Amino acid sequence: MYCERMSQYTDEVKNAAKSLYLRRYKIREIADTLNVPKRTLYHWADVGNWNDMIAHETAEEAIRRRLALLVERDEKDKTDLAEIDTLLYSLERLDRLASRKRQREEGAAEETAETSHPQGRKKGKGKRGKKIKNDVSHLTKDDFREKFHRTYFHYQTELYENKWRRNRFLLKARQIGATWYFAQEAFEDACLTGDNQIFLSATRAQAEVFRDYIIELAKEHFDIELKGNPIKLHTAKGTATIYFLSNNSKSAQSYHGHVYIDEAFWINKFSELYKVATGMAAHKKWRRTIFSTPSSINHEAYPLWSGDNYNKRNKTKRVEFPDFKQMQAGVECPDKIWRKIITLDDAEVGGCNLFDKAELKLEYTPDEYNNLFMCQFMDDTLSVFRLALLEKCGVDPDTWKDFDYENLSSIGNSPVWCGYDPSRSRDDASFVVALPPLKEGGKFRVVERYKWVNKSFAWQAAQIKEIKSRYNIQFMGIDVTGPGWGVYEKVKEFYPAATPIHYSVETKNHMVLKAQEVIEAGRLEWDAAHTDIAHAFMTIRKISTENGKIIYATRRTATTGHADAAWAIMHALQHEPINNRYATSCVAV
Repeated sequence: MYCERMSQYTDEVKNAAKSLYLRRYKIREIADTLNVPKRTLYHWADVGNWNDMIAHETAEEAIRRRLALLVERDEKDKTDLAEIDTLLYSLERLDRLASRKRQREEGAAEETAETSHPQGRKKGKGKRGKKIKNDVSHLTKDDFREKFHRTYFHYQTELYENKWRRNRFLLKARQIGATWYFAQEAFEDACLTGDNQIFLSATRAQAEVFRDYIIELAKEHFDIELKGNPIKLHTAKGTATIYFLSNNSKSAQSYHGHVYIDEAFWINKFSELYKVATGMAAHKKWRRTIFSTPSSINHEAYPLWSGDNYNKRNKTKRVEFPDFKQMQAGVECPDKIWRKIITLDDAEVGGCNLFDKAELKLEYTPDEYNNLFMCQFMDDTLSVFRLALLEKCGVDPDTWKDFDYENLSSIGNSPVWCGYDPSRSRDDASFVVALPPLKEGGKFRVVERYKWVNKSFAWQAAQIKEIKSRYNIQFMGIDVTGPGWGVYEKVKEFYPAATPIHYSVETKNHMVLKAQEVIEAGRLEWDAAHTDIAHAFMTIRKISTENGKIIYATRRTATTGHADAAWAIMHALQHEPINNRYATSCVAV
């Protein structure tokens, strides 16, 4: 009987259990996550020799890993809290022991150096010790003027000249170099003042883009190899720490320093995060800088940008805030926040020659272009998919514990569902890879998204073939309306199970309703750094045809296409029956 009961579990469930076990999840935690009896899990671990596969790690590594796992849990019971206290105490004790050991070793090294070279100091050679880690104490203002400032565009120079302001809010076009600039600004300030710097983003990976920039800049311009996360700089004014944090208030409560909030208009629960951020920079010496491309007027950050928050606190008399044109010049507003708008046109006037506007206007609808490059907010009240729900789909991939998002080969043989939306005219073609749920009512997760521009159908089919070699594709939905047919014919040669999707009013209605069902149930997730996915869903609206039918589309015609990322995801989701209360959503092989 025992063997018969175990046979009900698929290889995917067993592999998921093994993956969690090797990450040192407890048996009871795996049982709760996968709904598998603990006795069954103990048997799998014994038969599969899972204990022999667990990699060796130090006591400190084990404590930090377990602590990180517990802290990330939204709901903690008394046992979890007690374990956190015990782990913190153990970690502090290990740190103290390690510190004492380092002090003894450094003392012995100094004594040896003085004994071996008694005249060293008199000759000006100094004592022979270890090289100081992340030493930037020799850098000066002139160094940064020469290496950094001379490469700035005009608008970046203007941002630098207003660095002294305690509160700055920048609304910007996409990819004008704001992340690159603020990484330089924070690094320079840390080196010259010894002040801490804190970067807050929607995900840890997105925050660490700043870290990558800072490491590259230090190496390229000053031949300094920075290490550590956070980065602790040895400056002439003392130790300055640069933190890189995700949208997780629990991990940021105790820090203090100058705060940078990245892509604020795409961060879920912004109001909660903003309270934490302003708390970290509550002292008058700390500055707060917010910068983002616009999303929707219904986002939680919009009342802060528009001044509505300020006027709500001052009900006696409503104050008019500067208009769009005034903010393009940069202006301090009644709430003491310096606001600045940089459109694509502003960037070009400021010396940025990185864009081809004519080509961009061919690739995007007028609404999209105005939102992405002209700093215009969208009104998602007309959209089929509301931003408030789409924000919840954007998550930090670090919360996906059954595989490593930075090493997608860890997905192994788990089934995936794929969707392809072809390019029309000059639009992008999109291909997505999604992990379907292993449990009834579980979540779909978009693990890869590809954008292909101006590529032949043969080239695109070759890319899909390469993707297929890395995944166990269980379903692939391809839009064969128009240009998608050529890709479908090629894909059938190596994946005969590819499913053609013929667009019609009924087909599109079905796909949109299915996506609404999944999103409203909180069953779809993607990397929050991919803000273009949420943007694509928001552009889909209900439109009435001449004969009175309701269709889902955008302001473009049927021949020009739109919202490729959203449709590609919907092509994959529609493999699960609609409104079935998840009766058949569990993957079977």
